[in-house]
Amino acid sequence: MGLLQGKNILVTGVLTDASIAFHIARLAQEEGATVLLSSYGRVLSLTTRIAARLPNPAPVIELDVTNQADLLSLQDRVREHVPHLDGVVHSIGFAPEAALGGNFLNTTWDDVATAMHVSAYSLKALSMACVPLFMESASIVGLDFDATVAWPKYDWMGVAKAALESTSRYLARDLGPKNIRVNLIAAGPIRTMAAKSIPGFDEFEKVWNERSPLHWDVGDPVPAAQGSVALLSDWFPKTTGEIIHVDGGVHAMGA
Repeated sequence: MGLLQGKNILVTGVLTDASIAFHIARLAQEEGATVLLSSYGRVLSLTTRIAARLPNPAPVIELDVTNQADLLSLQDRVREHVPHLDGVVHSIGFAPEAALGGNFLNTTWDDVATAMHVSAYSLKALSMACVPLFMESASIVGLDFDATVAWPKYDWMGVAKAALESTSRYLARDLGPKNIRVNLIAAGPIRTMAAKSIPGFDEFEKVWNERSPLHWDVGDPVPAAQGSVALLSDWFPKTTGEIIHVDGGVHAMGA
């Protein structure tokens, strides 16, 4: 039996087959799960095409996590495919161009608010929309990038990731009595579509090449996906509010 045998998992944020989310979905299926994907707007058709590349083509649910109507109708859309959920993957993040690239001191509140809403508050919004779909227990896993330090050019996305980390802890506190676990995977830099939108991404690669005690490959999303699948499984039944670093060890090294 696989780690996720018989479980139903919703995975957000699948855009290409190079993404961490895609490999979470792939590994989840290989470990026995039934997987649903979500997408919206202009990228919905892209996600639908990518879904066909999974071992088992997965249904794609339309969901904009900043749209209250979409969140309220999520239960009905999920139940068209599965009766309940056992796990959810939050792989959602966005900051306007003006909020990245060394423009930290000049970014307006409107752009900051967008980054915070999409990248941090959406974890709470998505979690609450899924709570009625959970049974006796469930696991929520979010994808993170270490927010304990200020990274070059990352700017307000770094602030949003710090908010994501704090949000996960408060969710762990408040959803724990329902036996719902909330954890994050803090992955090292991966060359995904999202990474391409970050000015100076090559600087992250340089940092990891210099400081990672374990060899780090920016083209390999599988280790982060494996960590996520482990957290979705029953092998971490009493772990919540945690940030698991899958970054080659960089977070533990001094400057």
